[in-house]
Amino acid sequence: MVNFCDIWFSNIEISNKNKLDLLKKFKSTENIWNSTKNNLEKLKLDEKIISIILNEKNKINLDKYVRYMEKNEIQIITYCSEKYPKKLRYIKNSPAIIYLRGNLENLNNQGIAIVGARNATNYGKSIARKIAKELADRKINIISGLAIGIDKYAHLGALDSKFGRTTAVLGTGISDIEIYPAENKRVFERILEQNGTIISEFKLGTKPERYNFPLRNRIISGLAEKIIVVEAKEKSGSLITVDYALEQGKDVFAVPGNIMSEYSKGTNNLIAEGAYVFQDIKDLF
Repeated sequence: MVNFCDIWFSNIEISNKNKLDLLKKFKSTENIWNSTKNNLEKLKLDEKIISIILNEKNKINLDKYVRYMEKNEIQIITYCSEKYPKKLRYIKNSPAIIYLRGNLENLNNQGIAIVGARNATNYGKSIARKIAKELADRKINIISGLAIGIDKYAHLGALDSKFGRTTAVLGTGISDIEIYPAENKRVFERILEQNGTIISEFKLGTKPERYNFPLRNRIISGLAEKIIVVEAKEKSGSLITVDYALEQGKDVFAVPGNIMSEYSKGTNNLIAEGAYVFQDIKDLF
C-alpha cells in the first residue's frame, strides 16, 4: 500500500539533508504531515521550510501518484522504514527516500559496483560484461547506473548469468517514461524480468538533469562492498563514484589499460595512486 504522506514528503521542494533531519526528528512522514506551526517553530526550522511543510497545496492531487505506483509495483521507502536498505543507512547524506522497483532483498546482499566510461571502447565493454557475468555466477549483486557504455555492459553481463542479479541506480525518476538513456529501455525491462532491482532517490517526473548523476553515485558505492572501474578518462564522472567509495571506506579496483588510450588514463592514474589492480576476479577475494 502506497503511503500518501511518503509521496507528499518526497515531492516537497526541500533539500535531502533537511528531509533526513526531519525524518530523524519526527520518525515518520505522517508525523511531519500532521505537525503544527508551533511544533515546527520549536525545532527552530527555517521559515521557508515551515511554510513549505504547512502549504496545503502540496497535499492535493496525490492520488494520481498512488494509482500509478500501485499499477507499476513501485515502492517508496523512507529512512525510517524497516525496509530501508541497511547499507545506505550509514553513508554520508543517506537518501531520505528511495523509490524501488523489483527485488528489495538484492540491496542487502553482497554487491560489487562496476562503473566506467560512457563512450567506452569495445575492449572496455567486453571486459565489463565478462567481469559482471563471472561475479553474478557467484550470486553477487552487480550495481551500476544504467548509463550507456560500461554501466550498460555491466548490467548485461549480470543478466547473462543464470543466477544473475543486478541493481540499477537512476539519476532520474523511476517511471517507464523516464528511462535514460532511452536506448537502455530493454535493459531496464530485463532487469525487472530477471528479479533485479531499479532504485532512485528522485521523485516521479524527475528529468535527467546533469547534477543528479554525481549525486546518485554515492548510492552506487554505498550499496557495494567493492568498486571496479573498467575504463575512465582522466576527468571521468566515474571518478566521483571512486571518491564516494573511498569516503565510505570501500576497496577500489581498476582495470589497467592501454597507456595510449584516453579511456585508460583515469584507471591507470587510479592504480598509480594506490587502487588495487584488477586482472582477474581472484584479485577481489
